[in-house]
Amino acid sequence: MRSGVRHFLLALQFFTRIPVTGRLALWVGYSPAMLQASAAYFPAVGLLVGALGALVFGGALALWPATVAAVLCIVATVLLTGAFHEDGLADVADGLGGTAQRERALEIMKDSRIGAFGAIALVLALGLKAALLAALAAQGMAAACAAVVAAHALSRLMPLGIMRALPYVGGEGGKAKPMAEAVSLPALGIALLWSLPAVALLAGSQGIGSGVAAVLAAVAITALMGWQFRRRLGGFTGDCLGATQQIAELAIYLALAARV
Repeated sequence: MRSGVRHFLLALQFFTRIPVTGRLALWVGYSPAMLQASAAYFPAVGLLVGALGALVFGGALALWPATVAAVLCIVATVLLTGAFHEDGLADVADGLGGTAQRERALEIMKDSRIGAFGAIALVLALGLKAALLAALAAQGMAAACAAVVAAHALSRLMPLGIMRALPYVGGEGGKAKPMAEAVSLPALGIALLWSLPAVALLAGSQGIGSGVAAVLAAVAITALMGWQFRRRLGGFTGDCLGATQQIAELAIYLALAARV
């Protein structure tokens, strides 16, 4: 239990702007092995980020139109995470869109500057996310807020599949280097357990059919992205994990908002 709390707090420190400092940081500690083990708590971090985003979304829906509430929800989650995953999406779009050569793509992805493909990807992704959240608001505040919490948690489970299936190719200086080893089966099991509340939320608020469709959509798009990463890069980088989270989140919203 104690090590689990430390691993969760380390994941929280790594993937959000929530401060874990002072004596608490000293108690948590750090090592590459600990950071690797913290991967089991990615969905738990997603539950927290999603809950805070849903709180903003629900409060904003009581005051403003759904489109405004959706944008404010996105702003809240971006501020909370420091645009960590959005940055990965932009870098992957620049790398894969800018060249067909593997080494050049990896080089582009390491460049902190954003290019045309990255900017376009961010605009389209954030715009689509805002539109989908506004559409989900038409299903009711409770259902929309549940979707936000579940999508953030489940989308953070998906990168673990990439880490499990592909080798790390980001180089020594990559931000995912400490987690480069394949995710262990026990860690994957813990992550799946942390994802169960999200599945329950979807089943309870959207119905079992919609919940299953959302999960399958996230799994399918993750498999497609993993195939592309293997084909184009020979493996994954930290940016690939962030891009996977963002696209999986969109896939969940698309499935839940579909007119079926």
